[in-house]
Amino acid sequence: MTGTSVEQIITEALDEHGLVYHHHDGGDRSLPGIVVELPGERRLITNTILSIGEHSVRVEAFVCRKPDENFEGVYRFLLKRNRRLYGVAYTLDNVGDIYLVGRMALATVSADEIDRVLGQVLEAVDSDFNTLLELGFRSSIQKEWEWRISRGESLKNLKAFEHLIEEPSNERPNGTGDA
Repeated sequence: MTGTSVEQIITEALDEHGLVYHHHDGGDRSLPGIVVELPGERRLITNTILSIGEHSVRVEAFVCRKPDENFEGVYRFLLKRNRRLYGVAYTLDNVGDIYLVGRMALATVSADEIDRVLGQVLEAVDSDFNTLLELGFRSSIQKEWEWRISRGESLKNLKAFEHLIEEPSNERPNGTGDA
């Protein structure tokens, strides 16, 4: 199968599902390919690059930046999650940012396989995104919540993390806790 026919299979599959995409010419160290916008609920858009090489199609999606804290908990979660993923796996780049990556042999590229792999990327990112933020950015979320409260800002996009916010104590100003 040639790169052109693989690209045609991919774009027809993307068109069939009404996905937004654009062609990527590649760069100094990257292959040309297609960047697909996968719409989610928790993570609104996950850009996924399908790079077409001589023997395979590389799948790569940015998930989130390097955690600020609790690295062990984040990495444990990712490794355990890898056991249940199809066609992709969590990995880190050189700075510690989190990605999903995978490869498909050119001979296996079909509309159904594109659907399965992109479906897995979307399911993983959308299911795991808030958990990754809770594990790796808890303190930042709590600080952002406090800052927004102090300024009267909207908490709309932080509501999913409300359970991370400690309830104010019921203590009276004199510190006795009497009601």
